[in-house]
Amino acid sequence: MSRTPTAPPTPSTTARRTRATGRVTLADVAREAGVSPITVSRALRGERAVAQELCERVQAAATALGYVPDPAARALASSRSSHVAVLIPKLSNTLFVELLDAVQNTLVPAGYQTLIGVTHYDAGEEEAVLRSFLAHRPAGLIVTGSDRSEAANAMIEGSGVPCVRVMEVGEEEGGHSVGFSQRDAGRAITQQLLDSGRSRIAYVAAQLDPRTLERGEGYEAALVQAGLADRVNKVLSAEPSSMALGGALLERVLREAPGTDAIFFCNDDLAQGALLAALRLGIEVPGKLAVAGFNDLPGSDQMVPPLTTVATPRREIGEQAAQMLMKLMRGQPVDTPHLDLGFQVVRRASS
Repeated sequence: MSRTPTAPPTPSTTARRTRATGRVTLADVAREAGVSPITVSRALRGERAVAQELCERVQAAATALGYVPDPAARALASSRSSHVAVLIPKLSNTLFVELLDAVQNTLVPAGYQTLIGVTHYDAGEEEAVLRSFLAHRPAGLIVTGSDRSEAANAMIEGSGVPCVRVMEVGEEEGGHSVGFSQRDAGRAITQQLLDSGRSRIAYVAAQLDPRTLERGEGYEAALVQAGLADRVNKVLSAEPSSMALGGALLERVLREAPGTDAIFFCNDDLAQGALLAALRLGIEVPGKLAVAGFNDLPGSDQMVPPLTTVATPRREIGEQAAQMLMKLMRGQPVDTPHLDLGFQVVRRASS
């Protein structure tokens, strides 16, 4: 009894069979291309020692099979990775979106990809994200701020992964950071309100992360220096920041301290909401009440009236942090390990 010869498997049938039992491997691509696994590895890395014809054959086989390199296996084999882990508190905050965009635009052309972790200002969540990312041996790490748990600090230090902190400027020996002084910025915007003739200034804050509290310290320092220590008025809410909360906190301040003639909000979200609430309530700004925010987010210059605020260099922070990290990953010296990029008080019609 004769049998019809079985046709050799085509790339599509091989791919279907391989995917039915698991992911396509480097060995699958090697069999498909008719070369050794080491040749596939070298060809996909673009090594010049591999002939052009072999590179094309390997690439065609990889494409036909839908092969995706395993970065964890590659890092394990070479002790190197092309991934940089970036941890931020929130993706809903324009501030961090702009910073991330700058980091990405700097790293990608240099051959790196980012792994983004969101911590939601929660120490336990940050530990979990760090544990997961560090298990994949990233080439570098960018984290927000310096305030984290002992367990998180131990993981970072024990990993040996180069790390740069952003949004704050540190001082510790051996560390690396890019940002500005939150305390000095809070002091400067408060001084601007004082210089405009205000003397009953409230500080209103939400979320209450370390950077927000440092801005409040700057506010208090400015009042103390002006001899107004008895007029320090901080209204703090642990709720997530929002425009709606800004309006509610404005009403609370005026209800509890009706003589208030200026409010420094810890961010523009709250301040924008306060301006809308003041418009709705018929409160004249800046006639009866001056309003200031922080970060100079999009839309602040379009408010009615335009919002006085502190412009923070988050895009430059992202770019400079990525540049600094690349030097660390390449074993190159960093001239300024703690880079202070400063800030700018932007006075507009709300004060």
